[in-house]
Amino acid sequence: MTVRVRIAPSPTGNLHIGTARTAVFNWLFARHQGGQFILRIEDTDLERSKPEYTQNILEGLTWLGLTWDEGPIFQTKRLDLYRQKVQDLLDKGLAYRCYTSAEELEAMREAQKAKGLAPRYDNRHRNLTPEQQAAFEAEGRKPVIRFKIDDDREIVWNDMVRGKVAWKGSDLGGDMVISRTADGDGGQDAHPTIGIPLYNFAVVVDDMDMSITHVIRGEDHIANTAKQILLYEAFGVSLPEFAHTPLILNKEGRKLSKRDGVTSIWDFKDMGYTAEAMVNYMTLLGWSPPDSTQEIFTLEEAAKQFSFDRVNKAGAKFDWDKLNWINGQYLHKMPVEKLTDELIPYWQAAGYQFDKAGDRSWLQQIAALIGPSLTRLQEAVAMSRVFFAATVDFTEEAQAHFQQEGATAALEAILTALDSIESLTEANAGEILKQVTKQLNVKKGLVMRSLRAGLSGEVHGPDLIQSWLILHQKALDRPRLQQALERLSELS
Repeated sequence: MTVRVRIAPSPTGNLHIGTARTAVFNWLFARHQGGQFILRIEDTDLERSKPEYTQNILEGLTWLGLTWDEGPIFQTKRLDLYRQKVQDLLDKGLAYRCYTSAEELEAMREAQKAKGLAPRYDNRHRNLTPEQQAAFEAEGRKPVIRFKIDDDREIVWNDMVRGKVAWKGSDLGGDMVISRTADGDGGQDAHPTIGIPLYNFAVVVDDMDMSITHVIRGEDHIANTAKQILLYEAFGVSLPEFAHTPLILNKEGRKLSKRDGVTSIWDFKDMGYTAEAMVNYMTLLGWSPPDSTQEIFTLEEAAKQFSFDRVNKAGAKFDWDKLNWINGQYLHKMPVEKLTDELIPYWQAAGYQFDKAGDRSWLQQIAALIGPSLTRLQEAVAMSRVFFAATVDFTEEAQAHFQQEGATAALEAILTALDSIESLTEANAGEILKQVTKQLNVKKGLVMRSLRAGLSGEVHGPDLIQSWLILHQKALDRPRLQQALERLSELS
């Protein structure tokens, strides 16, 4: 048997980290088993599905490196198949047309609520006579299609994550709607008698038709699985294996949502997380490798070890510190050429001016300088602002430093020394600092802090000599030091 799994996002929003983590687990399992990973777009929610969300999903999965073997397959291109299968259930007497109005359903729910009962459909139209159906049709009522659920039935399956799972038919809310009304929200794709099939029905038809062997999804689908098993049985086909993965939780232990801020994969990308770090971290959200000390690995490395017996049942808490640490590991090991490529879009978005091709060597020097300090790519904007800005502002700490005796004199001496050389190199830059220190008879630390404050407006930062050389290449060091002296004169 060839393992076939699928990821089936709905294009009603951008690619969510929960969906992406599910895609990661599907991909890892498929690759571990030498199987196939299929992408299906579940777009039958015609009002909320949008092409831009589909594009976001496709680009997000591609960015993460989750290549698919088949697809994307769109449900809206398969409506005739769904309707045929709905008709099959109607013909077998396993489904029926229900004419209950929205007002009647609401009154039913209110009555149940008043009695302290869980809301459920009472199956009132399960056994309508032809005459009753005709009367409802004459009133202009448009039916939904409901699938019959036996309240006395117990649905049991062996879940690859949770072991034995059992649900009572009476807990599934009554007979299940499998197709919406034939007009109204069906729009131009509506069928004259069946309408638009709903999720729980369409997903079963798709998984049967695509020979899906393993259904891997979040634990919030467990109730859906019970309903879907009844549909598989109604069609007389073998069940796939099911694996319900733990939800991603926030720090309070609740399901991660938009209220927690960033949840879209593209938001993480914009913040400066790399694709490699994201899939690495998502792999660890609910799964632990055989070697518990291993935390950094590629998708391919994880696939060799992946199995569901190491997937946790408990929810996986999202840990920003852990994600930042993992991302930093990837950034610190990234070749400077690639790091520069990754940083350029952030510098451009910040409005920094440079020639992408002509300044390549200079940009690489900046990347090499700040790379070891980066946790996220976005941090490079603040860290490297000094190299792109025309002028700098002094921090309070820098201003306090210049109040020290000899600080201003150090800047003046450095400027004088700069005038005596043709080109600044790492060697003569170090020599200048030594000469000024000796000339003024002060500590070298004072000279170095004065230079840094004059060049950057701060007393802390990356390697001073390399920073000076980078600024010198753009002829920014002399003007900066002169501006610093002018500003200091205004402050004194």
